[in-house]
Amino acid sequence: MAAITASMVAELRGKTDAPMMECKKALTEAEGNMEKAEELLRVKLGSKAGKAAARVTAEGVVTISVEGTVGAILEVNCETDFVTKNDSFLALANAAAALIVKNNPADVAALSALAYSQDGFGPTLEDVRKGLIGKIGENMTFRRFKRFESGKLATYLHGTRIGVVVEFDGEEVAAKDVAMHVAAMKPVSLSAAEVPAELVERERSVAAAKAAEDAAVATAAGKPVQSAEIVAKRIEGGVQKYLKEVSLFNQAFVKNDKQTVEQMLKAANTTVKGFTLYVVGEGIEKKVDDFAAEVAAQVAAAKQSA
Repeated sequence: MAAITASMVAELRGKTDAPMMECKKALTEAEGNMEKAEELLRVKLGSKAGKAAARVTAEGVVTISVEGTVGAILEVNCETDFVTKNDSFLALANAAAALIVKNNPADVAALSALAYSQDGFGPTLEDVRKGLIGKIGENMTFRRFKRFESGKLATYLHGTRIGVVVEFDGEEVAAKDVAMHVAAMKPVSLSAAEVPAELVERERSVAAAKAAEDAAVATAAGKPVQSAEIVAKRIEGGVQKYLKEVSLFNQAFVKNDKQTVEQMLKAANTTVKGFTLYVVGEGIEKKVDDFAAEVAAQVAAAKQSA
């Protein structure tokens, strides 16, 4: 049985907003597996846990550069929010995005090797990065980027933490509205048919587990249990609802919830061919310091050296 530490419980609570004891129970049942524990909480607590699980914790900035019909979006990470306001760090991030547009590097390694000088450091972007690490006293990395050459681009930055690039044909105003909508609603695909299969199966699994739990509760209370046919329809209904919620074209438009994004685009005679959404730290788990464990380790080390 995996040991469930206080830091693990705190991490799961931060992701899900679930009560601390529920987090501990879920982690115990999941034998310490964080992802499985999140799913168990979603089954038990419904959508509340799923919504909170979308939060991200790592620090950094998203920056966008566009020159004519070529553009790039880039995420640069650092350790603390304080550094995201540092002029040298921001200059590095903005310059890197511009270099992506100009040079079309294949990956982060190729980007880092490009010629660039700043704050007395150089002659490459990597040399500047290393120099600023020493100057600022905090690690920073180029995490990911995407370059666009498809033609018309609409962009939106929400502060420095969320960035969106929309590839489109038609009216720029409508495309810009879509970029802002994506930043707010965070769809995972253009249409329901394009939602990744693993996400659909995960949602179906959660819906099935929830239905099974409801049936167990009804049985324990001596109440009638829904037929297998009704349960199957209920599960599929939940999946279809999920697909509408996470696919861009099916979402209610944030500026007018009486129409979908697809309807708004049709009225504006505009076609969205794709979108890219970057959220700072998405998919990165921020380190949770266990100070008690750290002190214990230091004491043990001191005893060994004595």
